[in-house]
Amino acid sequence: MEINWDLLHDQAKEIMTKAYAPYSKFPVGVAALVSDGRIVTGCNVENASYGLGLCAECGLVSNLVASGGGRLVAAVCVDAKGNFLSPCGRCRQLLFEHGGNGLLFMTPDGPALMSTLLPWAFGPDDLPK
Repeated sequence: MEINWDLLHDQAKEIMTKAYAPYSKFPVGVAALVSDGRIVTGCNVENASYGLGLCAECGLVSNLVASGGGRLVAAVCVDAKGNFLSPCGRCRQLLFEHGGNGLLFMTPDGPALMSTLLPWAFGPDDLPK
């Protein structure tokens, strides 16, 4: 599957403008290509109880599941200036759950495999069936 990184970057920047970040003033947007060709997006949504804020990747995964599921193939996460961001640990786990080791994530040095961002990841295959 061909990955249009520029389109993903543009979609991430667009959804970032919808972020709700009145406390940190740090809006984040993320866009990802799904195995069926769809693009899903998410933005961060903060809360006055700071620990209850939702990262952009949480919104993206919710959007993925709500719109029919599938596997994440490639993702781009950006800040307010459009710079590439690395997902936090919780979000790496969320992305791994829905994209696996082969998910490509854009970094300032180019695309990186999720297995690089979350080595020796624990996932569904590690649970007893």
